[in-house]
Amino acid sequence: MNTRVESALNDQVQKEASSSQFYLAMASWAENNGLNGTAKFMYTHSDEERFHMLKLVKFINERGGKAIIPAIALPPKEFNGLENVFELLLQHEIMVTESINNLVDICLQEKDYTTHNFVQWYVSEQLEEEALARSVLDKLRLIGGDKGGMYMFDRDLENAAIMSDASNSATQK
Repeated sequence: MNTRVESALNDQVQKEASSSQFYLAMASWAENNGLNGTAKFMYTHSDEERFHMLKLVKFINERGGKAIIPAIALPPKEFNGLENVFELLLQHEIMVTESINNLVDICLQEKDYTTHNFVQWYVSEQLEEEALARSVLDKLRLIGGDKGGMYMFDRDLENAAIMSDASNSATQK
């Protein structure tokens, strides 16, 4: 495996691992603040990010490289409300998208078309991740301070997480 591509892939492993921990911290915060639907959504999201990391690890190793399992920085323990959680989630996903785009660029520069093809799955995934974060933020802003709206929002996130769990289980088999 090309060493520059391998290094960029291992950098992405670290970002996906950090993403998983970041969303796990958000899930714990939400659960401790009575937002069980949001917690379920974030737990599911954390699991998805770990799956993304594992997919990269396996790819690197299968191509003859050495996947490096990274140490991870401590994620935040507290957040400044639910809107802040989803703003941070969107900012984080934008950063991950930039990293994926950089990885694509490196693959093309190094003429590693096999890895380029593999990484296209992540390109599509990031489009979905950013769109989801923006959609959730839009809903939160529409709700404003309405407690009934917040209750329904949290319940809807829980139902979305349950649907996502079922879909992911079917896809990963």
